[in-house]
Amino acid sequence: MIRESQRQMLAAHFRQVIPAGDYFIHKIRAGDTFRILDLEGNQAADTLFYNADDPAERYSAVDTVRENGNVYLTAGTLLMSNRGNPMLEIVADTCGRHDTLGGACASESNTVRYALDKRCMHSCRDSWMLAINRHEEFGLSKRDITHNINFFMNVPVTAEGGLTFEDGISGAGKYVELEAKMDITVLISNCPQLNNPCNGYNPTPIEVAVWSQ
Repeated sequence: MIRESQRQMLAAHFRQVIPAGDYFIHKIRAGDTFRILDLEGNQAADTLFYNADDPAERYSAVDTVRENGNVYLTAGTLLMSNRGNPMLEIVADTCGRHDTLGGACASESNTVRYALDKRCMHSCRDSWMLAINRHEEFGLSKRDITHNINFFMNVPVTAEGGLTFEDGISGAGKYVELEAKMDITVLISNCPQLNNPCNGYNPTPIEVAVWSQ
């Protein structure tokens, strides 16, 4: 569902550009609104959400799909935690659909999906691990890296129940905007993947903005 926002970027109290392949980790207060902006189009933002006060409570794909009755995320979707609590709501979306099934790239998946010599290519899991090791103040560890959302990524479900990775459906300037229902830690890998079309084989920057309630 396409739903535009009335918020203006100049009014945001926080803005940061995340270079291609880099990570972002930040606390979002309950009631604040958080936007991920696809600056150049066809970029994937692999994202994890945690309860900032208790990281053992985190985004759950299973609970989110069950409660919303849809495998895709869009405006109006409530993102649920593994304890069945609403974490965020997608309040605006100009892309229209986001993936919660395809997972994140890692050295192992690069090897299995593509070739042995792709194993050491940078991956989203590498970015997340780098973030949590550099920012111990968020209280995250390797065991907290779980299933994620792929904002802007196009992963159709086939008639046989499988998944395929296709060209992105986002474009330059498209965004997704979420309102936090609790204090949230957000962890993003601006996906560095070069081997499938999720980034158009050319990873590009994204921008993050936050508005206070």
